[in-house]
Amino acid sequence: MRILVDADSCPRAARDLVARAAQRLGIVAVFAANRSLPGITGDHIVMEICPATDGAADDRLAELAGPGDLAICRDLPLAKRLLGKGAAVIDDRGRAFSADNIDELISIRDFAVGLAENGLGVERTAGYGRRESKAFADALDRQLRRLTAGKRDG
Repeated sequence: MRILVDADSCPRAARDLVARAAQRLGIVAVFAANRSLPGITGDHIVMEICPATDGAADDRLAELAGPGDLAICRDLPLAKRLLGKGAAVIDDRGRAFSADNIDELISIRDFAVGLAENGLGVERTAGYGRRESKAFADALDRQLRRLTAGKRDG
């Protein structure tokens, strides 16, 4: 089991929570990004610097992902790829993605992008504060308990 993080778009508070959880549980956490990010150090922590080409970090995460892994990303097409590899996927706000909801979420996102491209304003995502960090921490703990319990039982 690994924790895979799309680190380019992941807020520092969420990255820090992942790093602490990985160290506490002895699980490898892989942070993939196109550049070095501060604070990605420690036991069980791997910072993968990917080429600065479009999608390189996403491709690396998809290459690494497998059943029993937990991925953290907010990129919906990447989340779908990771789900297809058997990984559990949540975003940095604690929302869980699944085979049952990912296509609908992509459709909604595509609709909102279409509205914006046609000059109709859409509300942007709010900032990342305590509420979002707490929701992510709760979801991270929930997913890690589920995945590590399955590992012990299986």
